[in-house]
Amino acid sequence: MRLLFLAVLRRHTGNAVTAQRVRDHLEAAGHECILRDAFDFESPSEIANFIKAESLEAALALHLYRGGRLLRGHGIPFGVIFGGTDLNEDVNQGEKNKVMGKVLEEARFAVAFTESMKETAQTQWPHAKGKIFVQSQGISTVPNAAFNWNSFLRRSEINQSADHLHVFLLICGLRRVKDPLYLVDAFSEWHQEEPSVYMMIVGPEVDPVFTREVEAKVKRTPGVRLMGEMAQEDLHAVVKNCFAVVNSSVSEGMSAAILEAMDLEVPVLARNIPGNAAVVTHEVTGLLFSDPQELMSCLIPAIPGACWFKKCRTWS
Repeated sequence: MRLLFLAVLRRHTGNAVTAQRVRDHLEAAGHECILRDAFDFESPSEIANFIKAESLEAALALHLYRGGRLLRGHGIPFGVIFGGTDLNEDVNQGEKNKVMGKVLEEARFAVAFTESMKETAQTQWPHAKGKIFVQSQGISTVPNAAFNWNSFLRRSEINQSADHLHVFLLICGLRRVKDPLYLVDAFSEWHQEEPSVYMMIVGPEVDPVFTREVEAKVKRTPGVRLMGEMAQEDLHAVVKNCFAVVNSSVSEGMSAAILEAMDLEVPVLARNIPGNAAVVTHEVTGLLFSDPQELMSCLIPAIPGACWFKKCRTWS
């Protein structure tokens, strides 16, 4: 079957990685999957022309609003995968909520990564109850074996021995919903007391205005570093070498960065929001925190001995 798969494909973002994995799975199952960026199409008529030109038989969208709204009314069956911001952010905007409800009326099925996402969708659009299914996100990690951690630290202007460092890694596209500055001051204060502690933010520019704000804040904040987008294999190597992965998002669907850290047996520290709590069980598969002070109260006693984190590496 020839399938159109619409997603937002900003390089090195969670949505792009998820879309590529779903495409690979569909193609391994014998389908021909044409993955296109939803932002390449300005109107449903452009999608209609593309469907006709490519003789497409069905379609799939990642994100109920950004992708799903473009698939209505074309006469081919389609399904949708909830992304995260569609259920956590767009749902609160009246017109977008209405459009997403119409998408679900026409969709053959919808996939939620977690039970909480399914419950949110069913509460918003009761008419879709019978067509929403839960399928947890799959991940794979392939760290670059040739990656040089010491060189990376030098490029990050961290001039200490890697053997005595405690790098806390936050992976996200730079946009407000990811809230990368939420923990910056807390980690900086800790760094000034314990110089081996660093917070490192890694990810692509998504919101240019917000990116300038992040850059300015990091530049004047001791103990915090900002690195740009990285190839997936290199990023996995950084995860494997860091002390712990941190997630401070305001909302999440299902964080690929958290799942990848678990797969690499790296401790996970996640803000206590529904999307993270669906993946992380507090003090079983990671730590959940409600504010920076709560996180610091758990972390500071663990350094420099880090005994608590040695236990964490058995969580995943």
